[in-house]
Amino acid sequence: MEDLRKAARIALLNFMGLKYDETLLIVTDSAKREIGYAIFEEGKVFCKEALLVEMKPRERNGEEPPKQVAELMKSVDIVLCPTLKSLTHTDARREAVKYGVRIGTMPGISKETMIRCLNADSERILQLTSKVAAALKGVKTITVKTKAGTNISLPIEGRKIFESTGILKNKGESGNIPSGEVYLAPLENKSNGTIVIDGSMASIGLLKTPIIIKVIDGFAEQISGGDEAKKLIELFEKSGKESRAVAEFGIGTNYKAQLCGDILEDEKVLGTIHIAFGNNKSMGGTIGVSSHLDGLVKKPDVYFDEKLIMKEGVLLLD
Repeated sequence: MEDLRKAARIALLNFMGLKYDETLLIVTDSAKREIGYAIFEEGKVFCKEALLVEMKPRERNGEEPPKQVAELMKSVDIVLCPTLKSLTHTDARREAVKYGVRIGTMPGISKETMIRCLNADSERILQLTSKVAAALKGVKTITVKTKAGTNISLPIEGRKIFESTGILKNKGESGNIPSGEVYLAPLENKSNGTIVIDGSMASIGLLKTPIIIKVIDGFAEQISGGDEAKKLIELFEKSGKESRAVAEFGIGTNYKAQLCGDILEDEKVLGTIHIAFGNNKSMGGTIGVSSHLDGLVKKPDVYFDEKLIMKEGVLLLD
């Protein structure tokens, strides 16, 4: 518990910049109660008022919290969300940010992830994240290839580039904690090719059998593999066609992150990329479906236009 409390303190003070005159809200659920309570216990020592609210676990990433929780999120200075499913791609988070609230989402976080990743050198992550983002400026198309069979083209011209470091100290900032990634929303209806997800899949975990996804004009039209592929199809069917839309491309930049089956940490692993399907309104896209599912690809070759910037998972940036 001491290690968990220390990680909670780092999250609040070093990453969120909690101040003594601020109000703090912890939104959690029964699955992540222990982590939520640890953050609450640390937080109330360092701020004017700390609140803890527990809701029922959501069924899928991107599902809205109860309206009472959404209203509460708009009334404080800082919100931290250690929850089973992600609140990142929700209207509740987007609306609270409009009120200037700083929000750190922690979907599916484990005690191990929290302790490991929040003890990383934030300055090192910041520098690498900035370097990758700089290399993306002006790029029109991202291409990803792997020996496992991935070969996907993702047009991105004009899309905003996001640097996610987990450092959220300014009014209205939000993102994952812990973090370490560069991401953006590819242009809707434009991506084509094959993605072989061989690391992990959000809401499924570590994969025993790769999931093979054929993308046609921006949608996951054909999905094959083992039992995990069947689970992904079931998840898509719950939310409709838009949940199959290519929503995000991201590159992990956290040297402490390890592949563990928790997508919050997995998608930050240095040497991997992830492609998500579903909601991308939070990153400048137009898809508003209440689902966002990330799939991790290991050891990729990544091209920014014609320039190879990652070879089998090794960044080639100076």
